[in-house]
Amino acid sequence: MLTVGNHFPHFRLPAAVSLEAGKQFQDIQNDTFPGKWMVVFSWPLDFTFVCPTEIAEFGKRNGDFADRDAQLLGLSCDSEFVHLAWRQHHPDLKALPFPMLADKKRELCQALGILHPQEGIPLRATWIVDPQGVIRFVSVHDLDVGRNVDEVLRTLDALQTGELCPCNWKKGDKTLEVK
Repeated sequence: MLTVGNHFPHFRLPAAVSLEAGKQFQDIQNDTFPGKWMVVFSWPLDFTFVCPTEIAEFGKRNGDFADRDAQLLGLSCDSEFVHLAWRQHHPDLKALPFPMLADKKRELCQALGILHPQEGIPLRATWIVDPQGVIRFVSVHDLDVGRNVDEVLRTLDALQTGELCPCNWKKGDKTLEVK
């Protein structure tokens, strides 16, 4: 599995980006959002149970990520058409403000090393990638356990300080000084 210090793999994937007719899909790649941090999070499958709770929460917090100059990107192995159908039918997903990447061939998930060994679907993983494309944080959860969006934001804040941040540090707290 790719981890901290590795470069996030190059990708070019179709994505569901809108419910507006004629604007539902867009190809997204690493350099679609130049100079921004990327927060990429994967989920196992569309039309499941834990996944929409996470995706909806990331959607609600999109402004917090944007305020930190970070672009959210959701990722699963479902097609862009399935993503669109899910958004159209799930009330909490209709207004998602970030792309849902469709890794139909599982090439990005395989390059990241997050395919479940028995199920062949992506694990619940999260990466924070700096503007140079370097992975600065990664977290992986079991298929049955959702992640904490507040912790992803807290970690992004800490990484963006460029300082040493102690346990439970929050934005606005003092960082550590080395004497």
